Amino acid sequence: MLIEIFDTTLRDGTQGESINLSVQDKILIAKRLDEFGIDIIEGGWPGSNPKDEEFFNKVKNVNFKHAKLCAFGSTARLLSDVENDLNLNALLNAETPIVSIFGKTWRLHSSKGLGISDEENAELIYKSIEFIKSHGREVVFDAEHFFDGYKDDKTFSYKMLKAAESAGASAIVLCDTNGGTLPNEVSEIVKDIKNRFTIKIGIHAHNDSELAVANSLAAVNAGAEHVQGTFNGVGERCGNANLSSIIPNLILKLKHQTNQQSNLKNLTAISNYIYELMNLAPNSRAAFTGKSAFAHKGGVHVSAVMKDGRMYEHIEPSTVGNKQRVLVSDLSGQSNVKYKAKEIGVDISDNKELSKKLVTHIKNLEYDGYQFDGAEGSFELLLRSEMNEYSPFFNVVDSKVNVFYDDKGHSKSEAVLKVEVENEIEHTASDGDGPVHALDNALRKALLRFYPEISLIKLVDYKVRVLDEKDGTTAKVRVMIESSDGTETWSTVGVSRNIIEASFIAISDSINYKLFQYQKEKEKLAN
Repeated sequence: MLIEIFDTTLRDGTQGESINLSVQDKILIAKRLDEFGIDIIEGGWPGSNPKDEEFFNKVKNVNFKHAKLCAFGSTARLLSDVENDLNLNALLNAETPIVSIFGKTWRLHSSKGLGISDEENAELIYKSIEFIKSHGREVVFDAEHFFDGYKDDKTFSYKMLKAAESAGASAIVLCDTNGGTLPNEVSEIVKDIKNRFTIKIGIHAHNDSELAVANSLAAVNAGAEHVQGTFNGVGERCGNANLSSIIPNLILKLKHQTNQQSNLKNLTAISNYIYELMNLAPNSRAAFTGKSAFAHKGGVHVSAVMKDGRMYEHIEPSTVGNKQRVLVSDLSGQSNVKYKAKEIGVDISDNKELSKKLVTHIKNLEYDGYQFDGAEGSFELLLRSEMNEYSPFFNVVDSKVNVFYDDKGHSKSEAVLKVEVENEIEHTASDGDGPVHALDNALRKALLRFYPEISLIKLVDYKVRVLDEKDGTTAKVRVMIESSDGTETWSTVGVSRNIIEASFIAISDSINYKLFQYQKEKEKLAN
């Protein structure tokens, strides 16, 4: 069965907390959704705010390869003046080929919210759709709060859907607006509607019960041919049905096809792209697209996936543009270490003594508070050191950090370092916004004469985790930093009861890691 995918990331998705997209952001996302193979892209509500009006004006100049753009709005406010309704005319002015109109299908909303009779509500739905249809637009009817309305009074809900069908809507979308319906209920209700109506039936689920994806799939199994959702499940309250999960489940598990043949190999890329434009941290544990979706930590698991990924992976990661990852931790066995070593270009599969030694060393370090499953730069340095391939490029002979306050009460920090490089001592000092920043500045200043390439290294992320919180201010802290040179990103870790020392360990590892990479590149070119 062909399934029509309706994306509402740009409309319903932007109602999520802390999500704010510029007009240009929305246009960029719309282009990527089109490239991916989305059928219908709901761009916003043109009658509700200036930003959406500007979006629809600008997007008229964008040529979409496959997707059809859709404007969203409500039924008319007054039954007596549908043709002059500002909202409906704003939808027409958006000049989209498809218009999505929501109407009340729960008597509670029509009688108490709008204060109108059943007959008036049905006529409002009919006339609103008929008006948009008369201007040559396709209309998708969103049956708002449908499942709650159906359970309250199915006769009322039938009547509202019949009004939409009679007016010429191309699809009726059953909305679980409050997100409280269970999959078995969705399945039974969708089957009932399919038996009563010949029009295309769709599903629009919210995630308030953590069931939006399950409810969407249950609706498809019951006969729905149109699915609405947002990428990454963004949306109001707990979010909307997550298309990043629904689409691969439809294609890979239920063996359906989407109208535009969605390119699943781009699924992880578009998911991360939307996270980036929304200024949100990607959900590492997201199914299919998350960084941890195909990550393995337990030694037994790793030993198995090294032989055949199917043993602990429900699909081939590359199918959805993701990749298999093996983590190194205190749960690791020799299989983890061998896998990670091979991943960075070192084959120690025949060196049982080395791999056993590494596992013991890693477990001891993790017992002390280190964590290597998110610090692969530090892990490589550890591995290379055990293989006698690496030694630090510099040695900090002495360091002092001063924190003081000026006459206005503002804190200032200064770091003084003596750094040894190839038997030369470089004595430097530097200010910073804080003690860690001052140390970082001073170290870079000391090393720049010897290693000018470190000028490219930038700190991307800095995280501090307090270990053994019960120890209060004497507790150990773990500092993890992420660094980048513009082309590659790497992470390192430091642990100490002194937060400045832990930070400095991680910073030193970060610079040493990149200097080691540069050294390997030079040796490769020389050979």
